[in-house]
This record gives sequence, C-alpha cells and structure tokens, in this order.
Amino acid sequence: MGMGPALQGGPEEGTAPAWRPGRRRFLGACAGLGLASVTAAACDTAAPSPEQHRAAVSHRPEAERDRPGTPEWRITSRGPAPAIAGYADRVSVTPGEECGLHVSTTASSFRVSAFRVGWYGGAQARLVWSSERIRGRAQPEPRFLPGTRTVLADWPRTLALGTAGWPEGAYLLRLEADSGHQRYVPLIVRSTHGTGRTVLIHAPATWQAYNRWGGYSLYAGASGAYAARSLAVSFDRPYDADGAEKFMVYERAAVVLAERLGIPLAYTTGTDVHHDPEVLRGAAAVVCLGHDEYWTPEQRRHVTQARDAGTNVLFLGANTCFRRVRLEPGDTQPARTVVCYKSSLRADPCYTTQPALVTTDFRQDPAPDPESSLTGVLYEGYPTDAAYVVHAADHWLYEGTGVRPGDGFDHLVGVEYDRVTPTSPTPEPLEITAHSPLVCDGRRSHSDSAYYTTPSGAGVFATGTMRWVEALMAGTPDGGRHHGMDARTRDFVTRTTENAMRAFAEGPAARHRPAVRPNASEVYRDRT
Repeated sequence: MGMGPALQGGPEEGTAPAWRPGRRRFLGACAGLGLASVTAAACDTAAPSPEQHRAAVSHRPEAERDRPGTPEWRITSRGPAPAIAGYADRVSVTPGEECGLHVSTTASSFRVSAFRVGWYGGAQARLVWSSERIRGRAQPEPRFLPGTRTVLADWPRTLALGTAGWPEGAYLLRLEADSGHQRYVPLIVRSTHGTGRTVLIHAPATWQAYNRWGGYSLYAGASGAYAARSLAVSFDRPYDADGAEKFMVYERAAVVLAERLGIPLAYTTGTDVHHDPEVLRGAAAVVCLGHDEYWTPEQRRHVTQARDAGTNVLFLGANTCFRRVRLEPGDTQPARTVVCYKSSLRADPCYTTQPALVTTDFRQDPAPDPESSLTGVLYEGYPTDAAYVVHAADHWLYEGTGVRPGDGFDHLVGVEYDRVTPTSPTPEPLEITAHSPLVCDGRRSHSDSAYYTTPSGAGVFATGTMRWVEALMAGTPDGGRHHGMDARTRDFVTRTTENAMRAFAEGPAARHRPAVRPNASEVYRDRT
C-alpha cells in the first residue's frame, strides 16, 4: 500500500526519504525577597513546622489546583531582540535544587519573576517567587563552532536561582528590564517519582531544534538555507521569539487542563527520561504534548518499557518520536547539546561504529525503527489544513461530545499530521477513531486518530494532528495561532482530552474501558 504524500521532515526542511517497509508541560507581588547573595527565595517565607515540612516533601502539584493565580504572567512588551534575553544552565531541576540564570540586557537593571503554570481558577499561572532589582549588562557576542555550526552564548552566570519550596511543575521565568521589555526562560521543576500519577513529558529537545537564536537551528543557517543548518544545537543560549514559544503553543494549554482535572500529576522532560526512567515506574499514564519530535533511543526505550509494564500513553500531537538524536555535554553541564545530522547522516561520527545512535529519522537506515511501533501512527507530511472527521463516534474517548459518524471540525488537522500506515509496524489490536481526508503537497491522503491496547493492559491514544493542544484554547484570547478553529472545536477537543486523561489516570485502560474494535484493514481497504 502506498505511503501517500512524500514523507517530510518539518516545515523548513523539505522532503525526507521514506522508510523501507519491513525494517525499522498569585500570591501577589513578592518583589524584594532575598537576593542577598543573588540566590532566589520562595514567596512563602513563614518557616514550616516539622509536620508541614514532611507533608510538603513530595512537592506534588495537586494542592496547587485552586490556589489564587495572577493574570500578570503574560508578556506585554517584547521589545527588540537585544532588550533582554536569558537562559538557564539546566533544562530542569528537582524542588530545592539550584540553577543559574545567564542574562543579557541593554537596560541598567532587570527583575526575574517565577510563574508556575497551572489552573489557578482560570488565571493559568501563580507567582511563586520574584527577585529584587538586578544589575544589567549586555553580554558578549555568542561563540560559533564551525564544525557543527553550533551557536553558544557562553555568558557568565548572572544569578543563582534556588527553588526551595517550589512545587513540581512547568515554570515561566519572566525577565523584565527596567525599560519594560520582557522575555521568558522556561524551566521544569521535575518530579522524581511518578507512581500512580500522570506524567507530563515536556519536549526541550524539540524546543531547541527549532530555536534560531544566534541565526542557526537544526533547520536553517544564518542564510536561511537548510544546507547551512546546525548539526548540533546547544541549550547554552536563549530561545528566540518570546523565549518560550514552543512551550506556549504546544504544551501550556494541556498543562492547564490536566491541573484543572485534579488528577495526580508528575512533571519531567524527554531529556530527563533519557537519563533516568524512574519517574515512569508505576506511572498511571504518560502524556507526550503537542510537538515532541526529537527523541533519543534511550527515551524511546524507557517510554516503551513503561507502556509494556501497564502505563497508558497519550500522544497529543503529531510528528512524535520522528527524529533520533544524541545528547552530548556542553562546556559545564552534561546533556547540553542536541545532535541531529538528519540527511547528513553519513557525516555523523557514529555512522560506521554505532549505527543505532546515528542521528537521523527513526525510520531511516542504518538502523530503521519506525515510530509507529510505539505511537500506532506514522508521520506522513507537511503542510496541510483539513477538517478532523470522526469515524468511531461511539468510542468511549468521544463520550459526552455529542458527535456522530462523519462529523467534522474545520482546521483541526494540521500543520503536520500522522496516519495509520498498514505497511509500517502497527500495534494490534488498533482502532481508528477519526479518519480525516486531506491534501498535502498536492496529494490526497488521510490523518488518523488511533487507539490501541497492549497485553499489559496499557491503552495508547494518538491524536494524529499537531493542532490538538492549540485547539484547547481556540476561540479564546489565549488562542493565539488558532488557525481558524472555533469554540465548537475547542469544546470537542477539551472533552475528548478530559476523557482520555481521566481514564488513563485510573490505570491500565484495557482493564476498565471497552475493548478495541480493530478496523484498520476495513478503513484502508482499497485505499492508499
């Protein structure tokens, strides 16, 4: 059976070769608290009793759900690129662990405010900590490594940030220059244990892959050409745009929804799962968010092992687990560099010695392993804009949505999409729940949502579209890039996501939800 539109590697890259079948995340203003030694202090300054301390040791986020938030977390003035920018020297920390902030600004001083993203009665964030005014300085030009076309800011540490008392979760550190210009620095305060909890996996490797700060990303060089792209990108530089664009677009809305539900949550990143799968041990579910393209083989193996031990998996995007990457050390910390040679795979130093670590698409030689064996769906192409069409309207995932077979939701499929591809490794039993006709690069195909179960009882659901998380805020002031999606689409996606998260939080879905009704061969009979 044909593959439909040419397999492509993302918006900026162009076409990638196809796989050969058969191989393979408001306490009010707290400014003025404790930067005596430029170390951050929590806003809640009262010393806890021993009992309170013991109760708070886990820093679990459930108690955060209904705390008062603040709408003041948003950026109101980005200003020119040099106005203020910064990065953290760690992708994530455990509660109480210190990290460094490296900041450059044309202003004489700036402040840092730490906002934890969550429900908070609809405010979507709570101010956990705020700094005093910090002296500003413009940092030197970045360093460039010509061999891999890697940009490193290499700025000295501006301040040390302590996180004592910070609950686990996803944070936006907002830098605010005294000129009024602002930027974010994202930081995950990660969980160390996820037993019985739904683990949200944030995707900093993908954030970094698309980051063009300093002129280079894994997609393009300073000239804009793909051939001049980086082969390795560093976390030791700020993110471009507002400083947290990929988190804001593809992850924030799902975090807000999950916390609103009140289910037990844990937080981590793909780079942390790469190093240590402990947070997945005994987890009720794992949630991969709206754009999680870049995985290491170790991360993939650890998520697969969790699935095979009974942990449900929810893929809220498309193009997930498409690129195989390596994490290499930076100058001062491990795992500060994301390596991906892509179509230049023969130049990868691992090409002849460690083929399973060659950094290209998972489905490509020299060690093909298509992502569909985990996700159930296969990434097919870019760009598209199409209606999401419900196929199995009576599926438990759509309970309470009121949909009927053939109901459509305009613009929900895009800009990248996945489909069930019978010629690729596909778990069984698998049920296609939505089957959406589309045109991509002039060719007709389909996007699929699919649900399958495993012998461990784990349920796995993939939405098959990159716009799913964006749709959670479509038609609202926070909708941003909603692509024309409306409130009806938002309501449908919200209820379906709630159904999946609630069910998956109960444990292996195959044990308490209706059985899969395999239908891929029927849906794709006489179709390509």
